[in-house]
Amino acid sequence: MRTDIFARLDREPEPPKIEIPRMSRHRIALFGGTLAFYLAIVVAVLASSWLVALDWKVMLFRPYQQWPELHAFLDYYVVLGQRGPTAVMVASWLGWRSWRQHTLRPLLTLGTSLLLLNVTVGAVKLGLGRLGPHYATQIGSAELFAGGDIFPSGHTANAVVTWGILAYLATTPRARRYLSAVSAFVSLGVGLTTVYIGTHWLSDVLLGWAAGLLILLALPWFEPLITRSEVWVLSLRRQWRDRRGRRAPVPAAAGAPAPVLVPQTPGDLAAQSSPQAPREVPPGISPGAARDNEGGSPAPEPQATAGYPAAGGRSRAHPPHAVRSERTPLTPGARAAPRTRTAPPGPTRPRPGP
Repeated sequence: MRTDIFARLDREPEPPKIEIPRMSRHRIALFGGTLAFYLAIVVAVLASSWLVALDWKVMLFRPYQQWPELHAFLDYYVVLGQRGPTAVMVASWLGWRSWRQHTLRPLLTLGTSLLLLNVTVGAVKLGLGRLGPHYATQIGSAELFAGGDIFPSGHTANAVVTWGILAYLATTPRARRYLSAVSAFVSLGVGLTTVYIGTHWLSDVLLGWAAGLLILLALPWFEPLITRSEVWVLSLRRQWRDRRGRRAPVPAAAGAPAPVLVPQTPGDLAAQSSPQAPREVPPGISPGAARDNEGGSPAPEPQATAGYPAAGGRSRAHPPHAVRSERTPLTPGARAAPRTRTAPPGPTRPRPGP
């Protein structure tokens, strides 16, 4: 049973069909309302209306002095809206999802949203040039076009986009609801924390919320571009793999002899094991001719003798023996002629006398 559980855990939980959000009428209505809210805040700040007066009231109230015990915790909490740490955390999670689902869409969607965030929010920041509360010079002024870069709030917009992308990429309605609630809580907390610390006006936070929500609502318009980018990246990866697979092996050095395996017979192995054994000469070949053929020239094939076949490639020739019918018959009681022993050649020594 345990093996089956681990086998199921090891399977890749690929959803049967990943639903890509489309630009429905409901989403278009939300996008239009958010865009109107965005423009209204910009106009209110440009006109130095009641919203700017509210900014100054909140700044002069100095929330960080009213509740100093929260300062240590909120200094760490505001990191949830900082670009670097949040992008690394969310990209790690979406990278794992891309690997499990065999698709680059989560990572490409995150990259597209962050690119849109940098372009839109950065352009408005640099264009309006508003100073922050700690650098304000005139009470009641909007502090615009003074070389600042805090309107809209980048921490707030980044929190909305970075954590909201998890809800956008959710594959089930239940997960989408839960992740939407989590991202809304985090982004609201990050925006109010920047007001508490005194790094942003209240209007900066309101515009940051609207800017981040506009990017999330506009992402379905960029889905075709994300799909084409995924196809292009995968085709480049396939071409790179094919190029690596077609690499030819390194050729051998020119002129190097190629080893040739020659099969050996049992007779050849026996001859190699006893190099001092005298070489047998087949019948019909003189010893001189056999010595001449040792240099490498092919020896003539031995002649077939009476009653014996010619020596083949694997069989060795043996000296002929007389068959039983050719031997001299002996009569009963007769003895074979005694063998005479010949003395070895050499000088004879005289036998000593008695």
